[in-house]
Amino acid sequence: MPDAVGASVAVRTSSAEQTRDLAAALASAAVPGDRIALLGPLGAGKTQFAKGFATGLGVREIVNSPSFTLMAEYAGRLPLFHQDLYRLSGAEEVLGGGLVDERQEDGVTLIEWGERLPTEIDPQRLTIRFEVGTGDERAVTIVAVHPGQERYVDAATRWAAR
Repeated sequence: MPDAVGASVAVRTSSAEQTRDLAAALASAAVPGDRIALLGPLGAGKTQFAKGFATGLGVREIVNSPSFTLMAEYAGRLPLFHQDLYRLSGAEEVLGGGLVDERQEDGVTLIEWGERLPTEIDPQRLTIRFEVGTGDERAVTIVAVHPGQERYVDAATRWAAR
């Protein structure tokens, strides 16, 4: 398996619909145990990405930001654990709140505001960074740092080339 350290791709979306479409394409690369940190400012498209990813996994429920519940679970091709760490102040609250547990090994975990969970606590995660452009434009950078994660970089590259 290729070494994924430093493998990355940056793609642009021009609408919330395109952000959801990109996410659905990346969901096709998901395997059990994947943890994906979504980083970016408020309004950058993290929740839109989560909605698209859920659609790509075959989730039929409406996906909203779990800001007040911290984690929502959805059934799809793989279980989806959608976390929002916005209201948490640090790693102690994440761990104390039970947001990292063995059930997640069977599904995919999307972590909005993933920058609030230090990499040392979650070293195997894939990072997806959102930058706000003009209007609805977004720069979305997928960074794979572990072997096997390059499948997400490949999926994003295929999506951008279509």
